[in-house]
Amino acid sequence: MGAPPSSEPLLDARLLHRLERLRMAAPRIARSAMSGERRSRARGQSTEFADHRAYVPGDDLRRLDWSLYGRLDRLYLRLFEEDRELRVLLFLDASESMNFGTPTKFAAAARLAAAIGHATLCGFDRVGLRVFPGATPTADGSSQASADWRGRRATRRLQEAIAQARPGGRGGFNEALRRGAFESKQAGAAVVLSDFLDPGGYEDGLSSLTARGFRVEAIQVVCGEEIEPTAFGDLNLVDSETGARTEVTFSRQRLETYRKAWERHSSVFKSFCRARGIGCHQVTAETPIEDVLLRQFRTERFWA
Repeated sequence: MGAPPSSEPLLDARLLHRLERLRMAAPRIARSAMSGERRSRARGQSTEFADHRAYVPGDDLRRLDWSLYGRLDRLYLRLFEEDRELRVLLFLDASESMNFGTPTKFAAAARLAAAIGHATLCGFDRVGLRVFPGATPTADGSSQASADWRGRRATRRLQEAIAQARPGGRGGFNEALRRGAFESKQAGAAVVLSDFLDPGGYEDGLSSLTARGFRVEAIQVVCGEEIEPTAFGDLNLVDSETGARTEVTFSRQRLETYRKAWERHSSVFKSFCRARGIGCHQVTAETPIEDVLLRQFRTERFWA
């Protein structure tokens, strides 16, 4: 899933066409005031009956259920399901730690963000993009704290904005997610693409989204070298974000210790997500994007 040259699109036309038929598995959480094709908890004017509620002065008399009045001698209004658009907020981690691997974790995360955004826009839902740290680039090269798009025609602008993002700097993971949750007028779905290795942790940021009412999907992008290191001997390790250096002798015994630590980290992360109803997906950067989107995500019920 390596990033192509900047002059090429993030996704090829064949994959884009296949993505148009996919929808996120986020039923009944759409709360936008805009009409769309997503069933919501809102009660409106569609033809599918949802519920009754007691009449109060000022209600629309045309929605009174006279047959129920005849049986109960009380006035009730008929409520109907209303289709609303879903807002999907994409959080793309562009910290320096994502600039690792061949292809890099960031290249893989950027392609996945573009793919999910394309499928969302083709479903007449809304997409918001938050790239952190730093500002979100726009198609004309300027920057802003956030960007939102709606409609199939906006897919190109979304892909251009993602393609212009470059990894670098310290993460600020929790602050970015807290700010995104606070600035959102309405909750929807949030897709967080990161390695979840920020020194400050991930718990506060993800919790802020769930507390706000978001349906959260956490996509952990890693590379094979992180899961199964191949370097041995005397090593000088440099933290990609802090610059801190540590000299270690990496023996096969230490490799086994590292494997256990990585498995423990993954287990804790998955347990945290599961306890809060967060969808958890681990993706390796080397895996072809078609396999992730069309096989893994279907198996893991990311798509409806």
